[in-house]
Amino acid sequence: MSGKTILITGAGSGIGRATARAFHAAGWRVALMGRREAALRETLAEGLILPADVGDPAQVQAAFDRLAAEWGRLDVLFNNAGQAAPAAPIDEIPVESWLSVMNANINGMFLVARAAFGLMRRQDPQGGRIINNGSISAHVPRPGSAPYTMSKHAVTGLTRTLGLDGRRFNIACGQIDIGNALTEMAAAFPGGVPQADGAVRAEPVMDVAHVSDAVLHMAGLPLSVNIPFLTIMARDMPYIGRG
Repeated sequence: MSGKTILITGAGSGIGRATARAFHAAGWRVALMGRREAALRETLAEGLILPADVGDPAQVQAAFDRLAAEWGRLDVLFNNAGQAAPAAPIDEIPVESWLSVMNANINGMFLVARAAFGLMRRQDPQGGRIINNGSISAHVPRPGSAPYTMSKHAVTGLTRTLGLDGRRFNIACGQIDIGNALTEMAAAFPGGVPQADGAVRAEPVMDVAHVSDAVLHMAGLPLSVNIPFLTIMARDMPYIGRG
């Protein structure tokens, strides 16, 4: 895979960090986008560091302008950046929390995908692959998760549309839906989290390396092949039968 290029958003922590390191180890050229430059450099000092807020159109465009100038092309986008809000019934969720989640998880996903699609469409040879980070919550919610769940259902709509619109430009689009990878976001799960029946129970987690391995597999396929949706999860987490 020497010479292949990938941009990873949300690369300063969690799944983004693990995936960036895995692609670098596999011989890819890796660009890292996130709000915290120091965190990006901690992830991978050798990568192309692109500090940017994915929800800011001007910052996203500036990052892609720099990427195009440095590399000339982009083979894969891992559209990973996102955030959650504290769990609560919808009438107790501050509007500010709602807007913040939507800006990262919907606006950010759209803006970065838009810029990547445009670059892939116009580069020579034409084409590339976009992999969106969905979630188990793109299928079923956790209690009190209206903003996050709504945003992840929207990601599925983006994936389906890009998968259709990208065909004539040799652009493939797929989505990875991840359940209980052990990152900062899932750190509380082994100690117990609220369930649909009101109980609080511990949930199993999996090593985040399994996620980065799955993204590597999706990215390594020829553009004539696509995995539209891939679900990877800790085997015994309450997804099958959640609720």
